[in-house]
Amino acid sequence: MLFFGHFSATANAQPKEKDKSPGTVWAEKNLDELRSIYQHFHRNPELSFHEKATAATVAKHLKDAGCEVTENIGGYGVVGLLKNGAGKTIMVRTDLDALPVKEATGLAYASQVTVKNDTGNDVGVMHACGHDIHMTNLIATARYFAAHKDQWKGTLMLLGQPAEERGSGARKMLDDKLFERFTKPDYAVALHCDSGLATGRIGIRGGYILANVDSVDITVRGRGGHGAMPHTTIDPIVQAAELIVALQTIVSREIKPTEPAVITVGSIHGGTKHNIIGDTCHLQLTVRSYSDKVRAQLKSAIERKAKGVAVAAGAPEPVIAFSDGTPATFNDEKLAVRLNQNFRELLGENNVEPGEPSMGGEDFSEYGRAGVPILMYRLGVVNAKRLTRYKELGQEPPSLHSPLFYPDADESIVTAVSTMTSAVTELLK
Repeated sequence: MLFFGHFSATANAQPKEKDKSPGTVWAEKNLDELRSIYQHFHRNPELSFHEKATAATVAKHLKDAGCEVTENIGGYGVVGLLKNGAGKTIMVRTDLDALPVKEATGLAYASQVTVKNDTGNDVGVMHACGHDIHMTNLIATARYFAAHKDQWKGTLMLLGQPAEERGSGARKMLDDKLFERFTKPDYAVALHCDSGLATGRIGIRGGYILANVDSVDITVRGRGGHGAMPHTTIDPIVQAAELIVALQTIVSREIKPTEPAVITVGSIHGGTKHNIIGDTCHLQLTVRSYSDKVRAQLKSAIERKAKGVAVAAGAPEPVIAFSDGTPATFNDEKLAVRLNQNFRELLGENNVEPGEPSMGGEDFSEYGRAGVPILMYRLGVVNAKRLTRYKELGQEPPSLHSPLFYPDADESIVTAVSTMTSAVTELLK
């Protein structure tokens, strides 16, 4: 998942020891061990649907913290339950998977992992989206609440979810009767690293924060022949060119201007040689929106445009396939107000900002669709000095999914643990 937060390198001075939250004090005291856990995950990333060792490591840490642990839910999904009497159930979720990216950070603990992907190609593997920070935070949260049972009542549901980067892990866990086999939580909370936000700061907002995501494959069909005799053919590449232009008018002329929408043609493949007109041309699109209504409108318009171009060319109907659908992430607005206030009291007013909505995607949304009030907030992971230096150089900091991205782990972990433990404590009231 990718957030597009605005650049912010300002953070308040750290509070004095007596003003720090219990979660902050605990995280700082245990930072050496938490850093070691983080570096282990960073060194040993696994791709979506292959998180076997990662899931086993998370499960072991949760067991060691005293959780009742169940593994292999919806694939390599892990659930840890920490029970402490009657009360609410709060779910904290982390993602487990890494990306097919060859790391170029030069860190001493950089990933050296190379594997064959599902298509048989050799790829580097890297935690380029911060899931290693997320997992460390989940384990720390379990340990904190296990060590402070005198301060809370209820059930903490700790979820390690596979295949977030493929947009399907949450749905697989839900389809495996996640909430029926365990319990349906009263609230679900997650955080996500933000490479454009300074450490010590977080972003939070209610409502839509991430988009519906749909992948579309369109195979334009024609009739092949000699490039010197185009009149004997129906050229699929010309059709594809017309379609690419026509698709751009959907957002600009059919969608209400105040409704966010994106149609991007990310790939086009057709033909084999200079003087050959082929039979087909293949296009791959990513389509983004917020509302279900606009999502359906975009799909319908794409089909209409593709078929219309074919009719105009006298060509066979194109083959259109939609896949990898992930619903938009909608933060429960009442929950956002409640935790916004909690975070402001914890970090200070200037260190909490309204997170910008993004057209990125996240399948954490599936838990909200299943009827649970959810909230995902953004965690600043690049320290202010480094952000300032990028700005002085006229550069953007490396984004999530970049081979050059890395968080300033110590500061990120402390803020992650302090905010998550504070949020869960608030919701267990």
